[in-house]
This record gives sequence, structure tokens and C-alpha cells, in this order.
Amino acid sequence: MTVQNNIPAKWKYHNVLAWATFVTTAVAVYLVFMWVPNERIQGPVSKIIYFHVSSAWLAFFSFFVVMVGSIAYLKTRNLKWDIISYVSAEIGVLFTTIVLVTGPIWGRASWNAWWTWDSRLTTTLILWFIYIAYLIIRSSFPEEEKKARFSAIFGIVGFVDVPIVWMSIRWWRTIHPTIVTSGGFAMDPSMVLTLMVSLAAFTLMYFYLLQKGIFVEKISSEVALLKQRLTEN
Repeated sequence: MTVQNNIPAKWKYHNVLAWATFVTTAVAVYLVFMWVPNERIQGPVSKIIYFHVSSAWLAFFSFFVVMVGSIAYLKTRNLKWDIISYVSAEIGVLFTTIVLVTGPIWGRASWNAWWTWDSRLTTTLILWFIYIAYLIIRSSFPEEEKKARFSAIFGIVGFVDVPIVWMSIRWWRTIHPTIVTSGGFAMDPSMVLTLMVSLAAFTLMYFYLLQKGIFVEKISSEVALLKQRLTEN
């Protein structure tokens, strides 16, 4: 009964977020495939940039939320921060997987190779492994407090790789294209607009998935607590 009473109050804006995500994604898809022109040299395959770059930015943001949530948990010991960190890590792994799938497709057309041990590709792969390890760590501890504590520490330390990924093309020699320079975007204005809309769509998708994930985790926690009380009685 407690769960049912809390749903309308806490999630009344869920449908608004869902529709905003749907509409923005539809606009982004239209701009990518129907409006923005192909890149002059790469041709149609260049359109993958809008999904590749947007997913990379949201992967970074997801892991930033993991770090912030982990710090907040260690300070407050409030499990809500642990739940936010966990769900955001799952979403971050999803977006990083998209990056690692779309990157080789783009690279095959640009470099004539599915994979090169380029600095940005390699550090991104390491980032993916770090947060896969984060999820594995969570499943290794049955005790809620110990799981949350060790996950928080690992989530904070793991975030160190995010700025390394971002700065890799500046610190080491690389063949990875540079989208953002000190002078702004190295792209045609129509491509920048399409990228911004795509980024907005991915951002709304992130918050939609985050909201869904938190809701599921809270329901799971309440069900587990209810089972424990029934067992004790």
C-alpha cells in the first residue's frame, strides 16, 4: 500500500519527460537523416557522429553523477545516493557501449580499420571496463552497507579515467578527429545544430532512464523489506 500511494506524488512528471524524450528524439532523427547534409569527404557514414558524440558526452555525464552520488553517500550514508549512483553507472555503461560500437563503424570508413589502439579509443575501452567492474563489485557483496561503501569508493576512483579520455587527444598523438577546439566547434553550423538537438535527445533519454531505474530499485527495496518482515513474522 505504501508503494502505491507514493507513485502518483513522486512520478507525476514521468509522462511529461517521456513525451519530451520521444519528441526530441524524433526531431533529432529527422535532422540527422533528412535535413543535415553529408560531410563532404566521409559521405553518409558521417551521420554516425551525432550518435557517437552524444553518447560519449552522456557516458561522461553518467559517470560524473556516479562520482557525485558516491561522495554524497559516503558523507550522508543515505542509500538514495547509492541507488542514484548505481542506476547512473548502468546507464553510463550503456552509453559507453554505444560509443564503442559506433566508433569502429565510423573508424572503418575513415581509417580503413575497425579498431586501432588510438589513445582515445583505448582510454574509452578502459573506462568501460572500470564501470563493468563497478557493477560486478555491487553483485559481490550481499550486505547493503558494505556494497554501497565499496561501490562508492570504486565509483569515485573510476571517474579519474573520464578526464583522461577527454584530454587524450591533446596529451598524445592521435588520429581521432577533434570536434571541439579552442575556437569552438570544427563543424558546419547545420551540423552543430543537429548535434545539439541529438545531445538534447540523449540527455532527456538519460534522465528518463535514470528516473525509471531509481523507481525500479526503490520498488525492489520495498519488496525485499516486505519479504523480510513476512519471514520474521
